[in-house]
Amino acid sequence: MNRQNIVWHLMLALMVVAAAAFVGQMRRWQTEQPPPFIETPRAGFPDRERAEPDAHREAKDILVRFRAGTSEERVEEITDSLNDEVDDRIESVAGLFEIDDRDDEDPREVAARYAAMPEVEYAEAVETIALDDPPAPSSIAGHLNDSGVGLPNDPMLGEQWALINKGQREGKDKADIGALTAWQRTQGSDSVVVAVLDSGVDYTHPDLSENIWTRPDSVAPYEDEHLGTVDDVRGFNAVENARDPMDENGHGTHCAGIVGAVGNNGEGIAGVNWKVEIMPLKFIGSGGFGNTKDAIEAINYVIDRKRAGVNVRVISASWGSTVRSRALQDVIRKAGDAGILFVAAAGNSSADTDRRPHYPSSYDLPNVVAVAAMNRRDELAGFSNYGAKSVHLAAPGAEILSTWLKGDYREASGTSMATPVVSGVAALVLSVDADLSVKELRERLLGSVDKVDALNGKVSSGGRVNAARAVGVD
Repeated sequence: MNRQNIVWHLMLALMVVAAAAFVGQMRRWQTEQPPPFIETPRAGFPDRERAEPDAHREAKDILVRFRAGTSEERVEEITDSLNDEVDDRIESVAGLFEIDDRDDEDPREVAARYAAMPEVEYAEAVETIALDDPPAPSSIAGHLNDSGVGLPNDPMLGEQWALINKGQREGKDKADIGALTAWQRTQGSDSVVVAVLDSGVDYTHPDLSENIWTRPDSVAPYEDEHLGTVDDVRGFNAVENARDPMDENGHGTHCAGIVGAVGNNGEGIAGVNWKVEIMPLKFIGSGGFGNTKDAIEAINYVIDRKRAGVNVRVISASWGSTVRSRALQDVIRKAGDAGILFVAAAGNSSADTDRRPHYPSSYDLPNVVAVAAMNRRDELAGFSNYGAKSVHLAAPGAEILSTWLKGDYREASGTSMATPVVSGVAALVLSVDADLSVKELRERLLGSVDKVDALNGKVSSGGRVNAARAVGVD
């Protein structure tokens, strides 16, 4: 072998050794390096454009209310003749059924066919409901400050401007709900139950677990004609018709913390109520989608639990759409008849809902309170819907810090965040005036607001909710 061939073989051998070393190092890097960073939306909620659709998003069912006097046998005859099947009967609303079209036709066409029948009062397709909260800053960890008030001892209280606004982060001093003054009279009561109708709740969160409703032994498990017995230990999951309402999205957990994160426990934040019973209701899945059918089933569950002796007085509903559902309206009305206030988000489209209604907040029902959102400068938030007739009051809803999945805390913005503030204040009121009717409770909330110039002509009360005045402290 000549010298040139020897040099060439040596170079080739060195290249093979170097290549092997490089491959080995790459394998070590793959083993040792953390997984690549995946960007998440600023609001902290799943990316609605990229998220996998929830299994129930494409619901093909319809909702049919038959006229009084139509027997269940006749309902079965009608559905059988159309090759359809009754999925469920909504016990709280006479004559209301969920019907599955086994031919997989367009639900609106099927609904129109039913609506033309003399036995039918109305029929409608099940509509999708999507969370639509606007972006907010990401996690605020790292720049928390002490409130300086010494009450309560929750370390993140200083960032909860909705409760205590001292002008932090360019806010307006005292542009809050007067929580400190309200807490001098009451911090809430574990005899009051607030149902959070949303994506469920992370009931294991250390700042929520003590305030999660658990079905008492004196109340029998939930019975449904079509679902059978549901052992509803901590609430209800309408997405899977199961007992476990664990949150997989984060939205419901965030709303629950605003209502009632445990106060004065040296952990995280304080809720509007330090003590309250939060009933988790899950009808929105991990991707942020739900539908009217599942919302109705969950409200029907709450009405049943109320009639069974559970003191559930408030439903907090931080969601909505522009499509009116008569079936949803009917079941919310029945909740009012059962003594339950329904607090609903006005929506996040910067729209006048007197002209472009948003449901369920725009239902003209005596138990509905529609809530707009304000920012820390006491201004109507730019994203918030409003309506001089159809929106009733406002509450802090921009850059709101609350609980998140897996023991975390995040900020989020939306009328979704303003709604549980009002639900929380309603629970505070009930902790001192337990026997108030729905009408009296609603009047108390609307009659005790702080009048704010920015809300003139925007909400019917002209004001922002005031917890102190609502519980009777001037």
